Amino acid sequence: MKYSNVIAGTMKWGLWGSKFSSAAYEQIIRDCIAIGVTSFDHADIYGNYTTEEEFGRVLKQNPSLRNQIQLITKCGIQMVSPNRPQHKIKSYDTSYAHIIESVETSLENFSTDYIDCLLIHRPDQLLNAYEVAKAFTQLKQQGKVLHFGVSNFKRWQVDLLNSRFPVEVNQLECSLLQLNPFVDGTLDQCQQNHIIPMAWSPLGGGNLLAETDDEQTKRILAVANFLADKYNSSADVILLSWLISHPSGIIPVLGTSKIERIKAATAATQIKLEREEWFMLWRASTGKEVA
Repeated sequence: MKYSNVIAGTMKWGLWGSKFSSAAYEQIIRDCIAIGVTSFDHADIYGNYTTEEEFGRVLKQNPSLRNQIQLITKCGIQMVSPNRPQHKIKSYDTSYAHIIESVETSLENFSTDYIDCLLIHRPDQLLNAYEVAKAFTQLKQQGKVLHFGVSNFKRWQVDLLNSRFPVEVNQLECSLLQLNPFVDGTLDQCQQNHIIPMAWSPLGGGNLLAETDDEQTKRILAVANFLADKYNSSADVILLSWLISHPSGIIPVLGTSKIERIKAATAATQIKLEREEWFMLWRASTGKEVA
């Protein structure tokens, strides 16, 4: 599966953020395609279960756009929402029946007959790997989903599911403010098993670029700004380049609804940090030299 070098995350495009009109959705989709950002990250719950459908209206009105993009979506979280009145509490459901039902709903929402990549959104304490594999196998055979993966799974949880069905993606929180995947074996596992790591909140949810008194963030920004001067770039591009340059092949999932920020992020793929520069940022995050 070929994804764009950065992925446009849609969580804040709808009700949970910018509240785009159909025209605004179409404009940003076309603008993303024009700059080579063709992968779009969704989840069934985004916008209280409305963002998929809003995005899908554009595809329904402009069918030619579908074969120019890759749709990633997630299922498994059951939120309390007026759009899901049957949910009494927030819970997880990774049962065979729920995965199949969720995909059918997403296909209808997107006005498409296939999803490029489906992820299990969160680890589920009641996850039955055989049931997930059964659902994934059926969906793949039917051509309704082309590729499969997980989101926020620990290394051993990936191992469990991977023993029943190939895991191709692990979408996880990863940034200079969240170094756990670098040290807990998650990114090592991605390299070992050819799993694509996708990083959500690659800029720490925007905290890495915000005015703050946090010492860790100030150290990181000081180094990022120093390197930005060297590469005639900006701090956010340097921070994304730091992720992209990791040998596991991290793909940032951008949380912005501004095309200017998305366009700027694509420049991160053109910067190749030197090893010492990469470790300068690591040291700035941890506050100490490597052991």
